[in-house]
Amino acid sequence: MARPTPLSGFPEWLPDGRVVEQHVLDTLRRTFELHGFAGIETRAAEPLDQLLRKGETSKEVYVLSRLQDVPGAQGGDDAAEGTGTDRAGARDKQLGLHFDLTVPFARYVLENSGKLSFPFKRHQIQKVWRGERPQDGRFREFVQADIDVVGAGTLPYHYEVELPLVMAEALGALREIGVPEVRILVNNRRVAEGFYRGLGLEDVDGVLRTIDKLDKIGPAKVADALVAETGATPEQAQACLDLAAIRGSDSGVVDQVRALAASHGFTSELLDQGLEELGALVEAAAVRAPGVVVADLKIARGLDYYTGSVYETVLVGHEQLGSICSGGRYDTLASDGANTYPGVGLSVGVSRLVSRLLGSGLVRATRGVPTAVLVAVSDEEHRAQSDAVAATLRARGIPADVAPTAARFGKQIRYADRRGIPFVWFEGRETVSDDGQVTVGADQVKDIRSGEQVDADPAVWAPPSEDLWPRVVPA
Repeated sequence: MARPTPLSGFPEWLPDGRVVEQHVLDTLRRTFELHGFAGIETRAAEPLDQLLRKGETSKEVYVLSRLQDVPGAQGGDDAAEGTGTDRAGARDKQLGLHFDLTVPFARYVLENSGKLSFPFKRHQIQKVWRGERPQDGRFREFVQADIDVVGAGTLPYHYEVELPLVMAEALGALREIGVPEVRILVNNRRVAEGFYRGLGLEDVDGVLRTIDKLDKIGPAKVADALVAETGATPEQAQACLDLAAIRGSDSGVVDQVRALAASHGFTSELLDQGLEELGALVEAAAVRAPGVVVADLKIARGLDYYTGSVYETVLVGHEQLGSICSGGRYDTLASDGANTYPGVGLSVGVSRLVSRLLGSGLVRATRGVPTAVLVAVSDEEHRAQSDAVAATLRARGIPADVAPTAARFGKQIRYADRRGIPFVWFEGRETVSDDGQVTVGADQVKDIRSGEQVDADPAVWAPPSEDLWPRVVPA
């Protein structure tokens, strides 16, 4: 078999990288659960019409199909023999892999609304698939960690304040391992919509999608696109750019927006509502997470289902990576016509974060294997005794392994060293006195980093706490 070619956009971590990823996931999960978010998991596939009903995502969805259903594929003749009605029905039932966790969660809420207690707080950590061009921090298959709160009929605004602060705490808990500071950039769709409509612009969704490209194509091209694609005049386009340029971490942001609206001669109830909400969020964040949450009026989020607060999060010093955590308020995504379940959520791109941590050498794992102790084997006749020592250690919660071969002890120590295992265990040696009496010496354990070797009893000895399991530390 020829050497495999790496598949672009589908990350696979080496054991050390997996330790880092697992630490990130455990830290996020622990913080989410401290704040009352219950864990769920949804299926990987959803009906295609459901995946495509909100937002411009059709080019990103992977369609799920059997090989037999692909025209011209081996074994596909049987599927092709169905009637036209059969084939049309198959298309109606076509499935796609989920491209985020919010749309599947909305379906989950609708299906289980009679069994859930509202407001329902959930966290969800799963893989998602998105058919975009792979590049730094962007993958076709990646792990997301989401938190959402959903209400039945209504959802108080204070949850739009709570969620970014929970996420700030979760990401802040990773600072101890060397993760850079984060900035959570916030805006409010009501501010944007109220301002655009006050200017006389009707294609609000189009303006939002165009403004969302500011960091990618720059203000000049955004202005041109606003004129060409949304019907804005050059003056209206410039006003949109002026709004997007407003940024700050205190209530002065609200005053700047009101002054800008007044300079264009309009007021708006929707704008005022959005500014009141945005101001409340910024003021609460200034108390609970000073300097972390910043109002940034260019944050738009391209997906159509957001209706209130929107969030994007960047790593300080790594802003070129783009947002590692985003989300917002959605009022109509989960609705069956008779009942509506508004929600607000945030999603961490775990794979994007981990790829930057590993690629930039910001963090490292102390070892890539869980094993803290390698039990040496003096010879194959005594392997059972080595297995018994390892079993005793494991029963006490100490991860232990047994050497694969009864090689020279020096070779067994090198085996442990290559894997980062800090301790090697040696059984007590038998000695025979001149009069034929057999005695067995004490077992010994060796710290192969320092060379220190001491007597040890597997029923009592334990490694230092920092060596018990692999840890993630600043590089």
